Amino acid sequence: MGRRLRYIPPGGCVVEVTNRTLQGRYLLKPSEELNNLLIGVLGRAQRLYGVTLHACVVLSNHYHLLMSVDSALQMAQFMAYFQGNLAKEAGRLYKWRGPFWHRRYQHVLVSEEEAAQIGRLRYILVNGCKENLVSSPLDWPGVSSTQSLLAGHQLSGIWIDRTLTHAASAKTKKDRSRFVQSETVSFSPLPCWKHLPLRVQQQRVRELVAEIEAETAYRHQAEDSQPLGALKVLKLDPHDKPLHPQWSPAPLLHCVSKQVRDALRESYECFYSAFRQAADRLRAGDLGAVFPEGAFPPPRPFQHPIRAPG
Repeated sequence: MGRRLRYIPPGGCVVEVTNRTLQGRYLLKPSEELNNLLIGVLGRAQRLYGVTLHACVVLSNHYHLLMSVDSALQMAQFMAYFQGNLAKEAGRLYKWRGPFWHRRYQHVLVSEEEAAQIGRLRYILVNGCKENLVSSPLDWPGVSSTQSLLAGHQLSGIWIDRTLTHAASAKTKKDRSRFVQSETVSFSPLPCWKHLPLRVQQQRVRELVAEIEAETAYRHQAEDSQPLGALKVLKLDPHDKPLHPQWSPAPLLHCVSKQVRDALRESYECFYSAFRQAADRLRAGDLGAVFPEGAFPPPRPFQHPIRAPG
């Protein structure tokens, strides 16, 4: 099956973006150094490409970002920068060579409905608990927006200018502080909560966290089990992978009502149809084929150079 087209409705929307490491290996295992580097990469990508982040969580082998974007191009540029630099930094730290990501990132459109947006926020908050790793979203030792959403502060990390590092002399490299910059990640309220005072937003997040904690405790009590715990998470070998990975295909949309779902699906199908028609014309040799706005056209067919006679 081909990859889903990158599509953002005109005017932008909220999207949930996710990806997994190669074979689900623990190449994003939390550590103080990786957390700082990861936040630095994410903060720099946010500053350069202007996406609006609402929530995030990074587990040992996958991540989720909830954000608002204006266009597919903005999303693609942001994700290319974020994933490319994160793979380099984590690979360098954990001594991993070769492909880092299992596939291209997947993005799922989130409707303007309040229930849909809160549902995706809750899903991000519950990561770590639903995998039986920790008993509370606040206990996850990796990068997460939970504390920031509750307290209203930014995440702070570092960005290392590798270009200057490589160009520097061996003596200069010993003073790494010359190549380190501070970067921050800021979170904005969900569009459905923008009209609410900050304290009300924080209270609603607090209620979601308490609900998740209660559900997690009840499940462990019913199953006579307990979470792995943050200390054991930190001791995982980043090159290891789960014995029984559980992957499920991402949907095209996150909606609540059938009416909204049908409207968004129809919008995507019109975009897809226009893209396929243009691609077919291009494949047939029509170099003037027009693709729908916001699309990423395929490469144009190779043309042999025209040789002058004689």
